[in-house]
Amino acid sequence: MSLSDKVENKAQEVSGTAKAVAGEATGDRELQAEGKKDQFAGRIKQAGEKVKDAFTKS
Repeated sequence: MSLSDKVENKAQEVSGTAKAVAGEATGDRELQAEGKKDQFAGRIKQAGEKVKDAFTKS
């Protein structure tokens, strides 16, 4: 996994966290849901890349 992929995935997760918090603070359920979706997507991508790394290093 390249460093840029790691950064992009982490950025997506952090952005999702910010959206979820902002949505919760403002009562915007749509923004909150979008943020949680982005968080989840970022985490899934990171997990997939870790699996690829494990097979590449073996």
